Amino acid sequence: MSSPHHGRHETGQNFLCDRRVIADIVDIVSRTTGPIIEVGAGDGALTLPMQRLGRPITAIELDGRRAARLARRTAGRTRVVEADFLRYRLPHAPHVVVGNLPFHLTTAMLRRLLHAPGWTDAVLLVQWEVARRRAAVGGATLMTAQWWPWFEFALARKVSADAFRPRPSVDGGLMTITRRVEPLVDDRDRRRYQAMVHQVFTGRGHGIAQILGRRIPRQWLLNNGIRPRALPRDLTAVQWVSLFEVFHQRPHPRNTE
Repeated sequence: MSSPHHGRHETGQNFLCDRRVIADIVDIVSRTTGPIIEVGAGDGALTLPMQRLGRPITAIELDGRRAARLARRTAGRTRVVEADFLRYRLPHAPHVVVGNLPFHLTTAMLRRLLHAPGWTDAVLLVQWEVARRRAAVGGATLMTAQWWPWFEFALARKVSADAFRPRPSVDGGLMTITRRVEPLVDDRDRRRYQAMVHQVFTGRGHGIAQILGRRIPRQWLLNNGIRPRALPRDLTAVQWVSLFEVFHQRPHPRNTE
């Protein structure tokens, strides 16, 4: 039988047990508004403290025994659902997503989340290196660059592996994702924008100037403060948007009537 703080390796569970980290997560969540959907609730390390915020909580847990046990410990405004987050249908109404994600499923869960509607903020505990890369610390990843016009990624803090039971082999990282109220690129252009980012990230060359070739004038690089030998990961969200506008010779939607 499953017992508190002993993760099941087949589901990639590493339970958070550090009260200071839990308090930091609840504090970040307290600055958001709306119902909360928690991913991988486990034994309620985050669920129970978040109840003090007085907001509706839907706690998703894959392990049926843990879900049943947590349901007996929660208050009336908290609903525990036995489900796989990768198959769970998120609501269209505004909500906040919170979770200590299984490290081996982080990328799949992030992709699922970024494609989902409704949510306004996500507060996520993932591997440290993943958190850094998603927040573009030391350079943006392909995934971050593809979604920057619609979301802001930020790194909150590092979380020691000692904060989990069982102890994982790597540290964790607490990150936030916020949906932009005004996207930098029109939603109708998302596929074209993301295809362009993929094309640039996978293009050949020893710098952005070589990768882009004759398609983009050198003056554009100078005007946007980009060194010719800069790599795609070095571009900012605003520079990617500007590049997209040049690629397709279309004005920014906020500059049109």
